[in-house]
Amino acid sequence: MGRNDDVRRLSDAEGNAMRDGFEDDEATAAEGARKVGRLSYPFEVAPEVGSGEAVEVAPGVLWLRMPLGGSLQFINVWALRDGEGWAVVDTGLQTRETSQAWRTAFAGVLGGRPLTRVIVTHLHPDHVGLAGWMTRKFDCRLWMTRLEYFQCRMLVADTGREAPEDGVRFFRAAGWDEDAIENYKARFGGFGKAIYALPDSYRRLSDGEAFQIDGRTWRVVTGQGHSPDHACLWCPELNLLISGDQVLPRISSNVSVFPTEPDADPLSDWLRSLAKVKAAVPDEVIVLPAHNDPFEGLHTRIDGLIAGHERGLARLEKKLAEPKRVVDTFGALFARPIGPDLLGMATGEALAHLNCLVGRGRIGRKIDEAGVAWYAANSSGD
Repeated sequence: MGRNDDVRRLSDAEGNAMRDGFEDDEATAAEGARKVGRLSYPFEVAPEVGSGEAVEVAPGVLWLRMPLGGSLQFINVWALRDGEGWAVVDTGLQTRETSQAWRTAFAGVLGGRPLTRVIVTHLHPDHVGLAGWMTRKFDCRLWMTRLEYFQCRMLVADTGREAPEDGVRFFRAAGWDEDAIENYKARFGGFGKAIYALPDSYRRLSDGEAFQIDGRTWRVVTGQGHSPDHACLWCPELNLLISGDQVLPRISSNVSVFPTEPDADPLSDWLRSLAKVKAAVPDEVIVLPAHNDPFEGLHTRIDGLIAGHERGLARLEKKLAEPKRVVDTFGALFARPIGPDLLGMATGEALAHLNCLVGRGRIGRKIDEAGVAWYAANSSGD
């Protein structure tokens, strides 16, 4: 799935936030889980956003918050004591404010010790944005999964490029009008602006591998759907799971179809990945997510995420008793109106649900003479 064709070219944080409040059932379920104690939040104090200060969540594991634009406001990043230095997991966007926060942290809570490696969960700019700066500053390696590294390189190479005709056809097929198409063309090509130049080599992370940080074993558990090959890090000894965007406590990560792979089924990948994480990692861990607060209740949250998407699929199928375009389906999935600022994300998410239903044989798709796709229940696909 290419993120280069996203109409807004923003961080995944904005995509995550988009679903917060969009899907009524899921938001209600998450809030209810929090209130009755099925999810708990063990840390009463969080680090101040952009301050360079940290909260210790386990021996040798520091929690910092870097600033973001948009409704989420921050990303959680992690520093792991690694011998005489620190391993960092995720970095924040390439902005002056974020780099200054890191300089403060390097001189302060990190004690002037060098970085030994920079580990990035996935390719989205709020996670990888300063990885190239850090690896050059400390002459250390970038650790990523192969698909995440190479797709990030590909997307950054599109920076400044004109919008491709494939993208125009993709959004016209979804039902976009000419004003929306022109907005897409104007915004295309900005992905790499929030990412410092990546290093020309990296250390590959692989699903199931185990490696040592400061004498403790960390295991890699990968997932798909939100990004091509997202890496979570699980430390049994510390009872911690750094979940990135794979499992978030109060919002659901953006799962979208993009013009580079219009027939993809990322939602099925996402649902399988959530089940995989549940099977691989025990419920008792403390989850360290990229957004919101660290929490306990991993399996409960995974069950809630899966159930929320299944409810959305059921609502969507019901809406398709009569043929609909992609843009006609938003009301089945999202609780608030979709304006121009969220049209790209909403289209990608709606298509993810539609393609999932097509793959399950529940709906079909037909293309009219104008190139617009129409979806309906119990009809044959093309």
